[in-house]
Amino acid sequence: MDFDIAIIGAGIAGASTAWALLEAAPTLRVALIEMEEQPGYHTTGRSAAMFIESYGGPGVVPLSKASRGFFGAPPAGFQPLLTHRPSLTIEGPADPGGLARVAAEHDASGVPYQALDAAALAATPAGPLLKPEWSQRALMEPDCHDIDVAALHQGFLRGVGGARPTVLTNAEVTGLDRQGGIWRIATRAGELTAPLLVNAAGAWADGVAALAGAAPLGLMPLRRTMAVLRIDPPPPADMPTVMSSDGRFYFKPDGDRLWLSPHDEIPDVPHDVRPDEMDLAIVIDRFEQATNVQVKRLESSWAGLRTFAPDRLPVFGFDGAVDGLFWCAGQGGFGIQTAPAAGRLCAALLLGGTPPLDPAPYAATRAGIGTNP
Repeated sequence: MDFDIAIIGAGIAGASTAWALLEAAPTLRVALIEMEEQPGYHTTGRSAAMFIESYGGPGVVPLSKASRGFFGAPPAGFQPLLTHRPSLTIEGPADPGGLARVAAEHDASGVPYQALDAAALAATPAGPLLKPEWSQRALMEPDCHDIDVAALHQGFLRGVGGARPTVLTNAEVTGLDRQGGIWRIATRAGELTAPLLVNAAGAWADGVAALAGAAPLGLMPLRRTMAVLRIDPPPPADMPTVMSSDGRFYFKPDGDRLWLSPHDEIPDVPHDVRPDEMDLAIVIDRFEQATNVQVKRLESSWAGLRTFAPDRLPVFGFDGAVDGLFWCAGQGGFGIQTAPAAGRLCAALLLGGTPPLDPAPYAATRAGIGTNP
């Protein structure tokens, strides 16, 4: 149970970092410590992830751009990860000027898009579903994709060639102590040691930091809800992901069903979250106000936690006060699409290599988060 690097959290953040560490140094002994019975239970496994380069805003776009090559040509050990699905942003009567705001955000990020008038919108697979007041104009981001989250996550967990991390499940961390440059990590599955400790615990990351004697960064878990609907008519298979400009809903097809989310961000605490019936009723009502389709039934639903730092940028880097503690947290709703670049960035920082992009905006010691100056 002696390792070179121990990573707390085996979701997409921890798994991608472990993979990138072994990509750079295959002889490393890397441990992934997961408190649940299976990795990625709380967030990664509940993601309806899409690769939408503009998502997350200008500060996140560099990570998405740096991840695009990985998704387009996955390394050995990964199956194809993307299915093309453009994103379509529509503007309703309650948000005049919403598309202009979205276009300005795309311009600031350097992400290409197309402005659609009513005729062009009507010609898309989504156009006939929309009520007239929602179908006057739209913004299309054409180079977007669905991500096979399970395939991505499992590929990271398989490691690189014959080098793979050691995954410990049902291993909730109960104590952290550092002596003589070595972390002693007490878990419900036994004790581990490692000179470097990576905090990739998602919604639980501030709690892990407290066990390590570090100051919290003010990470906020936010609940997001998803409804799975049967609708009439069924959604076209080639329908784009449709989002409202005011962020009140988005929907996309899944076979003959529709995935619908209120795009909610409800402050919560780290736990196994469940959808709220009122949130589901609200988003179905919003969907029916914007479309001509009939909701036949709510087939299933779920909720997950998306965790953000106060400035809504991820946190990648060594703690400013506690030796040997490294943060990999706060990936919010863009953690899947940025995982390849984020993992390689974290690996480079941990091993003293050359980062694939500027790490300064994501440093754990940057101004404006936690108690750091």
